[in-house]
Amino acid sequence: MTKDNENDKSARDTHYATLRRAHRDARRERGEIPTPDNRKRNNQKDWKPPTLESNQVFLYGLHTVRAALANPQRKNVRLSVTQNALARLEIGETESLGIPVDIVAPHEIERILGPEAIHQGAMLETRPLPVRRLEALKDSRMILVLDQVTDPHNVGAVMRSAVAFDAGAIITTIRHSPTESGVLAKSASGALEMIPYIQITNLADALSELHDLGFQTLGLDSEGPAVLEESFSGEKVALVLGSEGKGLRQKTRETVNTLARLDMPGQIKSLNVSNAAAIALYATRAYLKR
Repeated sequence: MTKDNENDKSARDTHYATLRRAHRDARRERGEIPTPDNRKRNNQKDWKPPTLESNQVFLYGLHTVRAALANPQRKNVRLSVTQNALARLEIGETESLGIPVDIVAPHEIERILGPEAIHQGAMLETRPLPVRRLEALKDSRMILVLDQVTDPHNVGAVMRSAVAFDAGAIITTIRHSPTESGVLAKSASGALEMIPYIQITNLADALSELHDLGFQTLGLDSEGPAVLEESFSGEKVALVLGSEGKGLRQKTRETVNTLARLDMPGQIKSLNVSNAAAIALYATRAYLKR
C-alpha cells in the first residue's frame, strides 16, 4: 500500500469513527442507550451528588422537562440542554420561557446528575411544586394513598397509572416516602406535573379526614376478606396500597373502611405495587362509571 493510500484509509477511518461517535451520542441523548458506567469513566469515578438547597430540584429527560416547562404552577430557574435536545423539545423561541437557557454538552449535565442518569440532553433546575391540602380533593371521585412506598421508581410508575385512569391525587407520608426529585419525575415521565402529589404527616389522621370528605377508604391486602370488585361502596373511593413485602401497616389496616384483595387465580398472589395500582384503578374506574 502506498503512502497516499494509507493516508486515504486513515482519513476514512477517522471520518467513520466520528460518525459512529456522533450516532452513539445522539442515541444516548434520546435515552436509547445508557450513559457508560462510572467505573469505566475515569473523569467521573469520584462523582458525588451536589448539595441541593431545600427549594432546589433538578429534573431531567425530555418528557419530564417538556411537561415541567408546560406546567404553569412550576417556578423554573434554568434550562441546560444540548442542541439536539433543544430541537426535540420544540420550544420555539427560548426567550418565551422567561429563564436562562444554556446550550451544553452531555458531560456538563452528567457532572451534576451523575453518569448513570439517562437525561437525554435536557436538565431543568426548578422549584418544588406548591403544597397541596386534602380539602382540595372534595370534588375528586378516585384517589390513591400510598402507605410507606419508598422506591421513587415505583411511585413514579404509580403516578403514570394514576394519571392514565384520571385519579384526583396521590397521597403519601412525608416520612418513608420519596420527595420530589429528578428520579421520581423521570420515572413518572411527565405525570408528576399532571396530578397532585400530597405528602402528609400522619396517615391515619389523613384517612379519617378522607372519611369526612365522603371517601370509602379501601385497603388492598393479599389476605383481604373479599375480592376488590365486590368491595366497593359509595360514590368516592380512596385506594390504599402498602409497600412491597410489608404491605399495609397494622394501624392503616385498622383505619381503612374496607380490606380487599385482587382476584389472582394463578400461583403468584402478590404484585409489584405499581402493577397492583394499575389493576385496582381500572376496577375502581369501572365501578364509578356504573
